[in-house]
Amino acid sequence: MLNIVKTKENNTLTVALEGRVDTMTAPQLEQELKDSLDGVKELIFDLKDLDYISSAGLRVLLSSQKVMNQQGEMKLCHVNETVMEILEVTGFTDILTIE
Repeated sequence: MLNIVKTKENNTLTVALEGRVDTMTAPQLEQELKDSLDGVKELIFDLKDLDYISSAGLRVLLSSQKVMNQQGEMKLCHVNETVMEILEVTGFTDILTIE
């Protein structure tokens, strides 16, 4: 299960993810982002309550990064140990901005 909480302030969109981003929930996240990125200059993913992210979830992060490369910046914050390990193993720590 995935819970998505979006907060938009000026040109900054914060997306807090809680639960799991996997093959079942990644399309939901992708759709939420597709509907929300117009005019966004800064996209922040708050991952403190994210339990797991699969390759399908990583693909959504990557496509979000590509969109944000055109219109601003994207970063991940509050990444927990489990998710950080997945990002490190997949090489995503080299691609994404993590704070």
